[in-house]
Amino acid sequence: MVKVTFRIPGPLLSFTGGRHVVEAEASASDAAAFTVQAALEQLWRLYPGLRERVLTEQGQVRPHVNVFVGADSIRDTGGLATPVRDHAEIAIIPAVSGGSSCAQESALPM
Repeated sequence: MVKVTFRIPGPLLSFTGGRHVVEAEASASDAAAFTVQAALEQLWRLYPGLRERVLTEQGQVRPHVNVFVGADSIRDTGGLATPVRDHAEIAIIPAVSGGSSCAQESALPM
């Protein structure tokens, strides 16, 4: 059995019923072969609406979404095939942008 803790940020809370932390378990015949993709499949079972916010129709992580296993971005460690150990923490972090040029200008010293 592999247990994973997901950290869910504010912009995605409406898909998890307001839960910032979601724990998921999966039975794995080979725990050493358990991957981010397998862990995410467990998350989709609990919260299916979250999938389309994180993955494209082709099943890849959306460009504006970052997924970390511990402190490591999966973009640097093998993507969805990144191995996940028992009791790992996975953070899903969508990029946030915005602001106002007026706000930036008003922050400048005069």
